[in-house]
Amino acid sequence: MIINRKNGVRLAAVGAAAAATMGFFSVGAANADTFVPLPGGSITQTLADGTVVTVNLTDESANISPSMGSTPLHRNVWVNGKASVELQGAGAKGATITPGYILACQVDFGAKGDGGASTKMTIDEDSGNLVSGPLAGKSSGAITLGPGQAKNVTILDLEKKDAYGGESHTGGNKFTGKTGSVTWADSTLGVSGCAGYAQARSYVKVAVSTDNVSSNVTLWGQPFSIG
Repeated sequence: MIINRKNGVRLAAVGAAAAATMGFFSVGAANADTFVPLPGGSITQTLADGTVVTVNLTDESANISPSMGSTPLHRNVWVNGKASVELQGAGAKGATITPGYILACQVDFGAKGDGGASTKMTIDEDSGNLVSGPLAGKSSGAITLGPGQAKNVTILDLEKKDAYGGESHTGGNKFTGKTGSVTWADSTLGVSGCAGYAQARSYVKVAVSTDNVSSNVTLWGQPFSIG
């Protein structure tokens, strides 16, 4: 369910979830949900024309619960968070907010890419690209990952008409003015096929266009284990 609000979007999805650390909710470890509070973050960048862009990630958490597949190859997680953007400057007219997650199997988000081991990957903080490994885009839902693979999953799936009147989908919410936000609650991410450890990491990409400059600002969340 997607509910449009002024300068923002609230996304609510229902699904199932898989393994990590901290806080059991049900009786019996084998069937317990695991709640993972996450710190979120904030970043401020000044564009070439003086426009100041501040991106905040708040209320971030993950709820990991036993997979419907009931095998070590399956993982499910419900994620929550809020991305907010503030623009300052005479040329600021709005931006597009795209929240998402990188899901990975046997990938060290913090490792330095050595060019030889496909399981060693790092994320370029400036470009937002995954270094020394494959990165495929995919909308929210179940994905299949092998060791050393990572995939990009966007949280939003907004439908609109393209230039020819056909149906198109986008993972970004566009707002006008100086402030905008996107909130997601219990949005489901599913991973199958990963025999090793699996991780996830949130991001918020903000595309800003003014009369003089077009630029992207990316805020990364803290990586967390999903088993």
